[in-house]
Amino acid sequence: MAHATVCVGFTVSQLLRGARRICVTQSALMVLRHSAFCYCTVNGTVKSKRKMDHLERTAKNFRQEVISQAKVCGITNESETVKRLRLAIADKDFTFKAGQWVDFFIPGLSVVGGFSICSSPGLLEREGVLELAVKHADHPPAQWIHTKCALGSEVALRVGGDFFFDPQPGDAPVKLVLIAGGVGINPLFSILLHIADLHAYQEGKGNGYKMGTVKLYYSAKKTSELLFKQDILGLMAAFPGKITCRFHITQQRSQICEELQPHVTEGRISGKDLANHVSKDTLWYICGPPPMIESVSKLLSGIGVPRDCVFFEKWW
Repeated sequence: MAHATVCVGFTVSQLLRGARRICVTQSALMVLRHSAFCYCTVNGTVKSKRKMDHLERTAKNFRQEVISQAKVCGITNESETVKRLRLAIADKDFTFKAGQWVDFFIPGLSVVGGFSICSSPGLLEREGVLELAVKHADHPPAQWIHTKCALGSEVALRVGGDFFFDPQPGDAPVKLVLIAGGVGINPLFSILLHIADLHAYQEGKGNGYKMGTVKLYYSAKKTSELLFKQDILGLMAAFPGKITCRFHITQQRSQICEELQPHVTEGRISGKDLANHVSKDTLWYICGPPPMIESVSKLLSGIGVPRDCVFFEKWW
């Protein structure tokens, strides 16, 4: 899943720390990065001029210099069209922030893939692995993953991206609202898992960053297309009241399973749903197809969310 990123401002000083350590004041509106073919208009609408490959699209995004070797150590079917890869990382100094993506280099293939990491930085620290969830597509790297990738396959990775959540112990607590459409859940699931790690560390050690609550709104056509749904249910059970989720289903005709029913709303995410979370200490993260980002951006503007509290990543 290739990405271009636009992150719009923020209000909590130094909450997000990129490699260039960009600092802004609480009242400043700052565009942290623009892709080569995308711009943000006055009302937050995202426009695309033409389709480019991953490296061209993300040429102005932050990238680490180091390229690390990795080996596929797990492959599962996350859905009928999405494969979840588990990759063992050779370089012990390899790091990433929750929400970032990787350049995905495949031996013998000239096209470089771009896929969001769907696991937490904590998993990498604990087990030396990261995970990707890749939807089947005609794009050569995605095709390779779905047709040729096997246990033991060797690839190379380079971390990039300016869309992430990386609070430090001294930062002020914030609440998060994560809004995902389709496979746009990937970077937001990484952020959600990182938040779970922050809660667990705080509960166990009594120090570190004190995380506020997080609400995930996740929209898909059918429940069968909801990625990581069992993991998300598990996180809600493990952190009641701290992590909550609402699944929005737009085109399902069959009955919704009992386990999901309490958390499912039929229909699109609405301004009324989101209005309950508007506060001065809430940050909003959106990832999904461009029309969804445009729609949600307008909803947030309509309910009074400052643009400098909204961050989004756009995928194709």
